[in-house]
Amino acid sequence: MGIKNDHNQQRRVSSAYVTSAISITLVLFTLGFLGMVLLHAQNLSDYILEHIGFEIIMTDKVKEVEILQLQKSLDAQPFVKSTEYITKEEATKRLTDLLGKEFTGFLGDADNPLLPSIDVRFKAAWAKSDSIAKIEQLILANPRVKEVYYQKSMVHLINNNLHKITLALIAFSLLLFVIALALINNTIRLSVFSKRFIIRSMQLVGATENFIQKPFLLIGIAQGAVSAILACLLLYGIMETLLNQVPELSVLTGPETRFYLYLSVLLAGMIITSVSTYVAVSKFLHMKSDQFYG
Repeated sequence: MGIKNDHNQQRRVSSAYVTSAISITLVLFTLGFLGMVLLHAQNLSDYILEHIGFEIIMTDKVKEVEILQLQKSLDAQPFVKSTEYITKEEATKRLTDLLGKEFTGFLGDADNPLLPSIDVRFKAAWAKSDSIAKIEQLILANPRVKEVYYQKSMVHLINNNLHKITLALIAFSLLLFVIALALINNTIRLSVFSKRFIIRSMQLVGATENFIQKPFLLIGIAQGAVSAILACLLLYGIMETLLNQVPELSVLTGPETRFYLYLSVLLAGMIITSVSTYVAVSKFLHMKSDQFYG
């Protein structure tokens, strides 16, 4: 009879561990998925911002070697992501492709009115309206530059919308993180609650608090690690599916980014479960005997 009771007790404990692990896995998966969204949102934001730039229109009499010198100087600047030198001929070809027909025939013997230019793309941190305005003044100080063209209203609109989206995502992330902490803490507390009589028995035989807490903490850390690994496997499956369905997403993520995401989920799982376990066990260690039956 005693053996049967022990077997039933072990089965209940195992069932509690499995249920707890599944619950924690789902919560960590939700956190990891949110982290994935945030990372992709940040990468998408950088991708959009790094496609913001302007066109430097050169004067008609400038020599090609001078344009190349300016391009080289721009490439060395910390705010420049990339540059592209567009000759008169290349500009003509692009305009012809855009219009769908040769336009120079209408000009007769007149010279090609298109001027050479340099397309500049900025690094994300510099692709702001005020920064671009300062860079514009710096470029216009060069006597070989005729004008700098970019859509100021579009730059302002992009930055403004990205700022709003970022704030909304951060607020939602904080809310979800708090909810996730509460769910994991509650799951751990219920798991420890089911073993409160074991804790009480250990106290009665004179076990110290550290001795009692140690196995619970080790189990909590292991449970957090296993749950985090399962959550990472789910995230990996979703990310691979998305990349297979939408290959263009590969520009927004890479192996290093995903590695840090998985590592963050693993550390979060181990830290949150260990802290929650410590708090829950400490609570029962200082609980009065009559409260064990509440």
